[in-house]
Amino acid sequence: MHQINIRPEIIERVMKRRGRIHMHPSIDPAKTALVVIDMQNTFCAEGSPAEVAASRGIVPNLNTLTPKLRELGVPVIWVLHANESYGEYSDWDMFYNHIVAGDIRERTLLANAPTNQAVYTELQTKEGDITIVKNRYSALIPGSSSLERVLRSRGIDTILIAGTKTNVCCESTARDAMMLDFKVVMLSDCCASLSDEEHRSALENIVQQFGNVVDSKELFTLFART
Repeated sequence: MHQINIRPEIIERVMKRRGRIHMHPSIDPAKTALVVIDMQNTFCAEGSPAEVAASRGIVPNLNTLTPKLRELGVPVIWVLHANESYGEYSDWDMFYNHIVAGDIRERTLLANAPTNQAVYTELQTKEGDITIVKNRYSALIPGSSSLERVLRSRGIDTILIAGTKTNVCCESTARDAMMLDFKVVMLSDCCASLSDEEHRSALENIVQQFGNVVDSKELFTLFART
């Protein structure tokens, strides 16, 4: 797990701009969902083609958090990444033809096949949890997944974001959520990236422009203020 803090100069900048660190001083658990991004073998398993080793470090925090949220009636939504391939083609040309190449490309395509996707086995899921598949970094851009429709149908206006990578799929989803008028809370101790620097950069982007950044303990103080 990353042991970092948002830099004091960033906090000072936020305070000068809006007079408080949290964009949303309180949130309503009845209108909140936990969205856990990409906690699957492709990213969590040791030796996987897109391994984020730190993702295994947040598993205990998630397993502590999810039962507490379920007790409050907060839906737990597992968002998994998958891409279809059709011979030499895929449903994400930009990624598979320009970002990865060679053996990594082939291994990632195989790892991301829809038939291979499941929540990482060390995570504790429960009946009633929701599983959604996305095919882009953000789960909220048009065509990526059904996440927005699921959230709107339940009257959700706030999403708690956890998972991996903090600075890629978690941040991309957080940015789009804010621009779709959802309140965003990124859970700093339930997100993981490839380095402390990348993790901190994403948290600092979110706290300045897109939502709250709290750890999983502080989250419950936001609920208590409603």
